[in-house]
Amino acid sequence: MNNNIIARLDWLLILMYIILVTFGITNVYSSTYNDAVTSIFDLTQPVGKQIVSLGLSLFIGGLILAINVKFFEQFAMLSYIVGILLLIGLFVFGKTISGATSWYSFGGTSLQPSELVKVATALIVAKSMSLFQTDLKKPTTLLKIGGFLLLPAFLIVLQPDPGSALIFGAFFFPLFREGLNYSYLFLLLSLVCLFLITLSFQIGIAIVIIITVIAVLFYFIKKSRRKVKVWPFLLILVISIGFSYSVDFIFNNLFEQRHRDRINIVLGKETDTKGIGYNINQSKIAIGSGGFSGKGFLEGTQTKGDFVPEQHTDYIFSTIGEEWGFVGGVFVIFLFCGLIMRIILSAEKQVNTFRRVFSYGVASLIFVHFLINIGMSLGMVPTIGIPLPFISYGGSSLLAFSILIFIHLNLDANRLNEW
Repeated sequence: MNNNIIARLDWLLILMYIILVTFGITNVYSSTYNDAVTSIFDLTQPVGKQIVSLGLSLFIGGLILAINVKFFEQFAMLSYIVGILLLIGLFVFGKTISGATSWYSFGGTSLQPSELVKVATALIVAKSMSLFQTDLKKPTTLLKIGGFLLLPAFLIVLQPDPGSALIFGAFFFPLFREGLNYSYLFLLLSLVCLFLITLSFQIGIAIVIIITVIAVLFYFIKKSRRKVKVWPFLLILVISIGFSYSVDFIFNNLFEQRHRDRINIVLGKETDTKGIGYNINQSKIAIGSGGFSGKGFLEGTQTKGDFVPEQHTDYIFSTIGEEWGFVGGVFVIFLFCGLIMRIILSAEKQVNTFRRVFSYGVASLIFVHFLINIGMSLGMVPTIGIPLPFISYGGSSLLAFSILIFIHLNLDANRLNEW
């Protein structure tokens, strides 16, 4: 490690990280508190385990800062292969928890490799982009990068843990920064919207007419600017209508019942405050009861009454909303936004493609996790088991996101050291 790296570190980013993990441990303690707990360092309690995970994360973070910056690109493929082997190994040695074989268990310690594979995937996507450079217009380039993303996602779906697999879509965002046509993003968002609209209203002549009108409008808008062929728009029209008619099959055959129920609740097609919708309903009650300034630390009645299941993991934001109120919730949201923007701004200063893409990958991962987790707690997104980075209980998640942050810090501190 260069002796001057300490002076070149982004200390504002480090401060944001420290505030988030400290606030996370505070809320894990609050959401799991009971009178029998005599110390926050009790390793039989979630807060004690989280503190140990933080200590390990900081230790590994220090080692990462001491590593030569060239290491991360040179060993990207090796780390990816190891990550894939860890995912495959789960089907033989893994432990099943809540219906998903997603963990290795070592005595009283567990490891969720899908979290660590996010680090390896961020590295291999950045490595691939540094090799392909501006060749994103080539289908073969997209297929190669897509393969790196689909392989771990597929193995995670088989566990089954489709929520964690969904997160790997976040790695497409850096590709748009590097020149990928935004038409792909528009197409993806259009299909998602079409999927949700069809589920909400069912396929009918009205939706077919709407799709047709939109396709015709886009054709004439494009035609007014330059000469275009009509067949691509006809193809999109046919695909869109065909996709609409296939939504019911996809929804009923590819999704599990619990996922269908959660989506239907968010769409308002079902109301089940005592069954599958219980978690979301209790989370919304907890957040709403916090009011403007919250009930105070350890004073949350919903939290103390254990009304919100998995509150220290998936629904940690409901603890924040109840005990710290609107002020605390907004503080956390602004802190995450500041962290993400800080990473993006420093990424833009990189002239090295690998380092820039990796940092964008870190920002994208944090953003998608943050968006989905808080959306879950507010009942705006179906529950899919996504932790809130740095705050939710979970040693594997905290370790993975800490590694991502410290690799970014190393790359940022050495951005002038090109080779």
